Amino acid sequence: MFGKLNPVPALDRPDLLPEAVYAAIRGFVPAAQVFEIDSEHADTETLCRVYDLPMDAMANAVLVLGRRGGEERFACCMTLAHRRVDVNNVARRRLDVRKASFAPMEVAVERSGMEYGGITPVGLPAEWPVWVDGAVADRDLICVGAGVRRAKLLLSGAELLKLPTAERVDDLARDVGVA
Repeated sequence: MFGKLNPVPALDRPDLLPEAVYAAIRGFVPAAQVFEIDSEHADTETLCRVYDLPMDAMANAVLVLGRRGGEERFACCMTLAHRRVDVNNVARRRLDVRKASFAPMEVAVERSGMEYGGITPVGLPAEWPVWVDGAVADRDLICVGAGVRRAKLLLSGAELLKLPTAERVDDLARDVGVA
């Protein structure tokens, strides 16, 4: 059990996952579990309240965009829900761009092929780096999007690092309220 939910092996529920997410689970993180939710409750705080889930296990996939020489550069930054990605310093430098920002919702949805509120690092385009904050990497259990709003994935931080473009980045994010 996870709160009020009963996760099952993600490979047993392809109906809850976009094709690219299912393929990535099969290839890199077969131990991942999935559970179905009401899509109206997909936002983190509501999800935790409605299903009695621990906030400290929630991780967000933040898509960051920068440009250099006319080339768009994307990265997926994984952070715990109570932390914020350091876009202006850490992410910008790692992307090697002058300015980085959160990808606009429409762009994030279109380029990832996933639904807003369900974006996950599992199954993103192969050229996008996935930077995993140390606080996420060290967790035994994290809850992330499943590519759609009506489902969530459960896996460990170590499993997340098995994705081909995943890399641990300590201090990628800070606790909210920390300058």
